[in-house]
Amino acid sequence: MTALEEFERLEASGVWRADAASQRRDVIVSLGDATLTITDMSDRPLAHWSLAAVARANPGELPAIFHPDGDPDEELELPADETVMIDAIGRLMRSIDRRRPQRGRLRLAAGLGSALAILAFGAVWLPGALLGHTVSVVPEAKRAEIGAALLGHVGRVAGAPCNDPEGVAALQRLAARVLGETRRRDLVVLSDAPAVTAHLPGGRILLGRALVEGPDQPDVTAGYVLAEAVREARGDPLRRLLSEGGMGASLRLLTTGTLPEPLLERHTETLLSAEPAPVPDEALLAAFQAAGISSTPYAFARDVTGESVLGLVEADPYAGITPRPVLGDPDWLRLQAICGN
Repeated sequence: MTALEEFERLEASGVWRADAASQRRDVIVSLGDATLTITDMSDRPLAHWSLAAVARANPGELPAIFHPDGDPDEELELPADETVMIDAIGRLMRSIDRRRPQRGRLRLAAGLGSALAILAFGAVWLPGALLGHTVSVVPEAKRAEIGAALLGHVGRVAGAPCNDPEGVAALQRLAARVLGETRRRDLVVLSDAPAVTAHLPGGRILLGRALVEGPDQPDVTAGYVLAEAVREARGDPLRRLLSEGGMGASLRLLTTGTLPEPLLERHTETLLSAEPAPVPDEALLAAFQAAGISSTPYAFARDVTGESVLGLVEADPYAGITPRPVLGDPDWLRLQAICGN
């Protein structure tokens, strides 16, 4: 059998030499299933060439000259009248060549695979890396500017900041008492907001009007301020804003120092509608203890039954102790009137 189904047996005459220094000899060439067999005129085998390792030295020319791939010194010449054998060998060479891995294709496939891997890695790694870098390099002044821009959008949704002068002064004394003197101006009461809290880049903490007008004592309002301050410390508000805006927001802030207005508008809605992030009791209690404020009034303001805030009640750092007042009565009354009638 031969490597081509249409031939049961295929032979041709030719001229062969073993190497460049050898005498050329008349031979018979037989096409087998996987080899070319070269024999002398007495049918004695002289060489076996693997069909997968046959190369042609002069494609398209006659007589056709073949040699083992990688060894051009050994040579087989087939005359022009042996077209059937020449064509058969050519067909087999082309068929074998098609089945071989193509180096160019392998390089292309490898290149595409590498590019896809880089893109996939970049899609996962780059946004987080860019976000982290942006958050780390934005100065406090720019954070305060972004916070002020957000406050402008908040004011259009939840009302302008309440600005009764005596009430503002009392609010600043509350901030100094709860957060420290350096944050005296960081509290803002929103005139049309319900009992919500939020925080902005730059340090501002927002309080809904109901959180100063509703409680019976300033310790409750102070508790809401402390809880929001703990949330602020546990999650950078600028990171939250940029995460909502995606890579484009980070790139724009780095390159132009600004953020798109639609992003600020969307983020405003998120701030005012999202449920406050839960804060572990341990972190809250540590903040109450550091500020010198009882946690019990705040706990019962959140849940009058005390069931869901039992930890804040039972572990109150000032249970049975009268801590320093959060605000005096006159200031508390002024604070409750900060938004006017």
